[in-house]
Amino acid sequence: MSGLRAPGATVMEARRVTVQDVETAAGRLQGHARETPVLTCGTLDELAGRRLYFKCENLQKSGSFKFRGAYNAISKLVSSTNQKPPPVVTHSSGNHACALALAAHQLDVTAHVVMPRNAPQCKKETVRGYGGKVYECTPTEQARVETMERIAAEEGAVYLSSSQHPDIIAGQGTMGLELLRQVPDLDAVITCVGGGGMLAGVSTVMKSLNPHVRVYGAEPELANDAATSLAKGERCPLPYYPDTIADGLRINMGPVAWPYIRDNVDDIITVTEEEIKNAMTLIWQRMKLVVEPSGVVGVAAALSGSFKAREETAKHVAVILSGGNLDLLKLPDLLSMSEHV
Repeated sequence: MSGLRAPGATVMEARRVTVQDVETAAGRLQGHARETPVLTCGTLDELAGRRLYFKCENLQKSGSFKFRGAYNAISKLVSSTNQKPPPVVTHSSGNHACALALAAHQLDVTAHVVMPRNAPQCKKETVRGYGGKVYECTPTEQARVETMERIAAEEGAVYLSSSQHPDIIAGQGTMGLELLRQVPDLDAVITCVGGGGMLAGVSTVMKSLNPHVRVYGAEPELANDAATSLAKGERCPLPYYPDTIADGLRINMGPVAWPYIRDNVDDIITVTEEEIKNAMTLIWQRMKLVVEPSGVVGVAAALSGSFKAREETAKHVAVILSGGNLDLLKLPDLLSMSEHV
């Protein structure tokens, strides 16, 4: 794989997540994760030419949708043993790291987290604030995996991938259950895609419970491995670490998530860096929501000419705002970039 390995490339591929798994996950999350609100914005509706419904996972515990999967996976791990549960370990650029640390803290489990040195400082501090142990590494996928494997061996920790573990995927799928209740006349849904766990879980729910709903992924043009894979019908990981403003989407789509995306996703929309900055500015200014660059990639896709051409008839489209863990130290740079959009 050109020296790179996607997270979670293990025997987990054998167990396919079903909508029943997602419903069970929803039961575990009851009273622990928030059922995040769905908001609308007239200005964005006009720009999109349709009604948009924004699922605000930036308001989720830990600041992103990742808490759903992390809590589901650790809760299941804890309930599977009568003894003290083992520690958990992962590698993440930020949001899964924060989510895992918080879920582990709430369930009295030790969390070890490998993070690239260039991950947002706010996310590193959040992990430490939740009691997680942070290990910094070179910002490459290979370094992340190798460091994680070393710590797992040293600490006897269970690896919970940010996007490839079936219990993580099931947890993320609970957003789909909520959306079907919150937007009953839904025509399409857009989620960003990095490792692919959210898109795998949400697409499983949609195609199982309401198959007429079209499911779209959204990713930066600079990190377009999922779009390339879907177009070619085979997984095509990038042989390098892409330099996109959407830092949470720099990782390749994983091998476990790929079959779900291949089978359930209608298309993947790619967007430019300028489109991402424009979407971020609109969300900040018009909706008064704090959403990080990765979290607005779905918005950029919904406003893009390519999506408008694909979905001329869809009147009601949901977009998941995946996270709000914005690095405030980089805010001046982001504002400067957005001024030129």
